[in-house]
Amino acid sequence: MRIYLSRPHMSGHEEARVAEAFASNFVAPLGPQLDAFEASIRDYLGGGLHCVGLSSGSAALHLALRMAGVGPGDEVWISSMTFAGGIFPVNYLGATPRFFDLDPKSWAIDTARLAEELAKAAAENRLPKVIVPTDLYGQSVDLDTLEALAGQYGVRLIVDSAESLGATFLGGRKAGTGGDAAILSFNGNKIITTSGGGMLVTRHKDWADQARFLATQARDPAPHYEHSTFGYNYRLSNICAAIGVGQMQVLDDRVARRRAIFERYRATLERPGIAFMPEPEGYRSTRWLTTLTIDPAETGTDREAIRLMLLEHQIESRPLWKPMHMQPLYAGSAYHGSGVDERLFEKGLCLPSGSDMTDAQQGEVIERVLDLLGRS
Repeated sequence: MRIYLSRPHMSGHEEARVAEAFASNFVAPLGPQLDAFEASIRDYLGGGLHCVGLSSGSAALHLALRMAGVGPGDEVWISSMTFAGGIFPVNYLGATPRFFDLDPKSWAIDTARLAEELAKAAAENRLPKVIVPTDLYGQSVDLDTLEALAGQYGVRLIVDSAESLGATFLGGRKAGTGGDAAILSFNGNKIITTSGGGMLVTRHKDWADQARFLATQARDPAPHYEHSTFGYNYRLSNICAAIGVGQMQVLDDRVARRRAIFERYRATLERPGIAFMPEPEGYRSTRWLTTLTIDPAETGTDREAIRLMLLEHQIESRPLWKPMHMQPLYAGSAYHGSGVDERLFEKGLCLPSGSDMTDAQQGEVIERVLDLLGRS
C-alpha cells in the first residue's frame, strides 16, 4: 500500500455538512455553508478579521495584490523558497519579483537582509509595492519585525500563510493574522482541505468587500450584467466549503498529529549529518511536512538516494521547494541572499507527514531510512 506524502484526511463530520448543502439545493458557488466556513476561520483566528472563501490560495494572493495596487512596473519583494502558486499572481499583474533568502535559524524570510534592502531602496526612491513572505512548511514568519518594517516604509504586507493554518507566533498569535492580508490554502495536501480552495484574511473590511466583488465577476448593482471593471470567477463553492466546515472541527487535532509525527522522525533519525527544520523559541509550527537536510559528507548518502529508495518501496517523499530565483522562468531576477535556500534545496527532503499515516507506516519509513544510513 502506497504511503503518501500528505493526503486528505476526512474526519467523519464532512459528509453531514455536504448532505445539508445538497438537501437545501445550495450547490452553486454561494450559500450558507460558505458563510459558515468563513465564520469558522474568522472565529478561529480572532482579532476582528474578515475572511473571504476563494477557489485557491493563488486566487487569494492575486486579489490581495490587486487590492494593494500592484501593476505593471511595480516590484513585489517575496520569499524565493515558495510554491509556484505563491509567486505566479505577481506575473498575472505584470509586476516584477525581487527574491529574498531565508534565515537559517527559522527557514523564514531573512528580515535583517530585508531591512537593509528596504533602507537602500528608500534612499533611491524605489521601494516595493508589496512584501510577500512565506510561512514555510507550516511555520510563521516573524510577524512583529515584518509589520514594523512595512509600517516604517509605507509598504503593504501580504503574508503567504498557505501552509500554516494552526501555527502560532510569539505570544500565541495565530499564523494567518498578519499584515494587510494573509492567504490560506485548503488544497488536498494541506492540514485541512476543501478538496481545493483558499481564503483571503484581512483586517481591512473594504478589502474583503472588494475581494467578494472581484471574485464574482465584478458585477455592478443592476438588474442586468453591468461591469465597470473586470473580475474573476474565484469564489469557493458552497459544496467545497461544507467540507471545510467539517474539517475545522478537527484542525487542532490534525496539527497535534503532525507535530507528533515530526517528533518521532526527529527522535529516531537525527544524527550528525541529518538536521530537521528548526523551530525558534516561542513559535509553534504545524509541521505540515516534516523536512530535514542530509549532508553527504557526514552520512555517506544524499537526499536523492533516500528519495529514490523510498520511491522503490512505494513511499512518497519530495525535495524541498526549488527557490524561484533558480527557476528558468525567473532567470536573471534580482535575488538577495547568501544561498541558504539553495543549500536547503540541494540537501533537503520532505518525508511522509499526513495526519492519517499510521504508526506502522511511519515505522516503515524510519526503518528503510535507517537501513540506508547503515543504522549509524
